[in-house]
Amino acid sequence: MDRREAGGVTDGSVTDTNSPATTAPVIQEPGRRRLGRRRRERLVRAAGYAVFVLVVVGVAAAADWQRLADSFFRVDVARAMFPGAVTTALRNTIVYTLLAFAFGLVLGLVLALMRLSTIAPYRWFATAYIELFRGLPRLLVLFMVGYGIPQAFPDREIPGGVYGAVTLGLGATAAAYMAETIRAGIQAVPKGQTEAARSLGMSHGRAMVSIVLPQAFRIVIPPLTNEFVGLTKDTSLAYVLGVTASTIELTKFAGDALNSQVNPTPLVVAGLLYLAITLPLSQLVRWLERRAARER
Repeated sequence: MDRREAGGVTDGSVTDTNSPATTAPVIQEPGRRRLGRRRRERLVRAAGYAVFVLVVVGVAAAADWQRLADSFFRVDVARAMFPGAVTTALRNTIVYTLLAFAFGLVLGLVLALMRLSTIAPYRWFATAYIELFRGLPRLLVLFMVGYGIPQAFPDREIPGGVYGAVTLGLGATAAAYMAETIRAGIQAVPKGQTEAARSLGMSHGRAMVSIVLPQAFRIVIPPLTNEFVGLTKDTSLAYVLGVTASTIELTKFAGDALNSQVNPTPLVVAGLLYLAITLPLSQLVRWLERRAARER
């Protein structure tokens, strides 16, 4: 028998007559698979938008807008709050924030340097202070400053009255957070900067002031700005110190107006005034973070 006939040879090709018939698998084109995934992503995104729109429309349809306007958006009630809401309450809020931030920044810088010191008692004191004041609520610290210090030192008064008490109470707590932020910024500066400064004959203190700290503060400006925003809102706790008409801040001012007008519109006005301070600062933080990211 011819070898080509035994092996099933036809037209010069060899086939295995004993193997079962198989079909080639259908291979999906990569382009079509990607298109399907994109289509699913679009459908999921469209469903998310649809749910959001339905929720907003449902809430808007269910709300009693006339009652909301009468309760929270009374123009006559809001008008009665001015100009005192700006000339006294907003001004005091800004002053409290600036004083507490300045005190906390200076104390936080000292604590950060003590935390990095080679002298062990300095490190122990800084660590204990930071852990203590980071663990205490700021309201409690204000109580301790406003009522504890007069009891401990009956013949002494806090300089500045309420302004000094708010500065000390809020600044002492803010310093604990700022100290950790500044310490992280100092440690983020490459050690080669200090070594190069020392090789030029600078002392450790001179290198820290002239080389390390400027770079560290450029790194920590965004988180410090966030701390400033937090302090702005925390000034609302100053009421526990017994503020007067001349030292009143926004929240206490709005609360008094609420009680006298029997209408919550003053709370909305106070919230808008807080946002007038915090929103620009939040935008500044985002801009600084983008700028820092580009520089890296």
